[in-house]
Amino acid sequence: MKEGKYFVIFLVALVSVGICLFSTAFAQDKVVRMALKASDIRSLDPHYGTTTIDYACIDPMFNGLVRFKPEDINPEKIEPDLAERWERSKDGLTWTFYLRKGVKFHKGYGEVTAEDVKFSLEKAANKATSGFAADYAALAKVEALDRYTVRLTFKSAIPSVLGILTNYHGGYIVSKKAVEEKGDKFKFDPIGTGPFMLKDYVPKEKIVEVRHPDYFRGKAKLDRIELWFMPDASSREMAYRKGEIDIVEGEREQAWVNKVRAIPGTAIEIFGPGETLVLHFNMTKKPLDDIRVRRAICHAININELTKFLGPDVTEKLVSPIPMNYLGGTDKVPSYEFNPEKAKNLLAEAGYPKGLDLSIVITEMSDYRRPMEQVQEQLRRVGINLKMDVIAHSAFHEQIRKDVNPLVLYVCARFPTADPMLTQFYYSKSIVGTPTAITNFSHYNKIDDLIEKARVEPDAKKQKALWAEAQKKIIEDAAALPLCITKFVFGRKINVDLGYEMRSTLTLVTTIKETTDVRK
Repeated sequence: MKEGKYFVIFLVALVSVGICLFSTAFAQDKVVRMALKASDIRSLDPHYGTTTIDYACIDPMFNGLVRFKPEDINPEKIEPDLAERWERSKDGLTWTFYLRKGVKFHKGYGEVTAEDVKFSLEKAANKATSGFAADYAALAKVEALDRYTVRLTFKSAIPSVLGILTNYHGGYIVSKKAVEEKGDKFKFDPIGTGPFMLKDYVPKEKIVEVRHPDYFRGKAKLDRIELWFMPDASSREMAYRKGEIDIVEGEREQAWVNKVRAIPGTAIEIFGPGETLVLHFNMTKKPLDDIRVRRAICHAININELTKFLGPDVTEKLVSPIPMNYLGGTDKVPSYEFNPEKAKNLLAEAGYPKGLDLSIVITEMSDYRRPMEQVQEQLRRVGINLKMDVIAHSAFHEQIRKDVNPLVLYVCARFPTADPMLTQFYYSKSIVGTPTAITNFSHYNKIDDLIEKARVEPDAKKQKALWAEAQKKIIEDAAALPLCITKFVFGRKINVDLGYEMRSTLTLVTTIKETTDVRK
């Protein structure tokens, strides 16, 4: 009897030890949980993912031939990534990249070779398989010279070759074998080379990524990262306050910064390059086909009031379609002073003395919705009744590309030169609804020659002059109204060590790298 009693005690003790060991092992897992202001992703295929939430999930899983430093978006400081070095011909038409040897794809998909790079860039350049095909319009040919050497030939010299090959947008390198095997499933089951790889995707809830054991820069310090979809600001803040979240995407408003900064153990990250808020006018839709109506809207909007509302720490005025901190940015453009009476007079001249009604869809995301609510109120004061239908962010992106809106507020950042912004938003081949559509919501087609000349202009001064003329023309024609630039705002537990100084990133979120760690 005693033996049985002792045996039971032994089993209980053994189970207890096992539970203790399991708990200890689990507790030792290094995990960072980030809450992001979106309801879901659109795609994890880096050549299709176009939203901020897509970038946040994609970036830890992929690399480009070259990369921006984690903390810096200066194009002059682009450094090797999957390529260890490169050569450029004197005429700028031929670029040869030499790959690192031994770089492994996730989940046993083998070594990265020149064939994978060739496949990836051809995929990125194909409008049927990429949302960034226009960026590669000048790319004539990609050749795999041997297992580790890739040669790119361009039709004309372009100013941003390294820019389109970075760890951003179409520059990410995918596994040829994985894409061919998975087909459409690759969009939600991607294979890359980054420090983290996909473990789970729970629609409308979260993405879980775990450490890639064979990452070429060394194993990540974190065991896994969890990216939670939380479009509601109060839910994100509550989760952060309760300790359920380690990094929280904030509201780009001074009040939020001040409130969360006061939480003990919190560091606030405010970083660039910031996203441009630009109001695009669909010039093919009545009444915005009349330049007087477009100019009336421009005069009705008080940009100083808008920037004050969003807050001095996070917002600055945007004077031109291209930010001043981009290569090619200029402030030598016309401006529309805030003048409600002039706005009313222009509306009357256009045949709307009693004002007019407009209906648009707008995303639930506060970065869009809150500024647009301010614009809505300002337009109301001059007799323009703007009805807004608030929808999910993913649906918003689909809808605005179907020309449902007479005007579109678009919030974005791009590679920091003038060319991508001008090409994607104001080039005729980028008009939404066309086979080569990107984000030309205005249906603008008046500066094609300036964009094309600037791309091949070898003289930097003349190139900048062409870009400046293009920006001047956009404002004169009231194709779009630049509003402001909002910086990115995140709250972070101080025990989360990013492993670098967060200053600026094109992923638009606090970037988690292999160097990121959690201190006790």
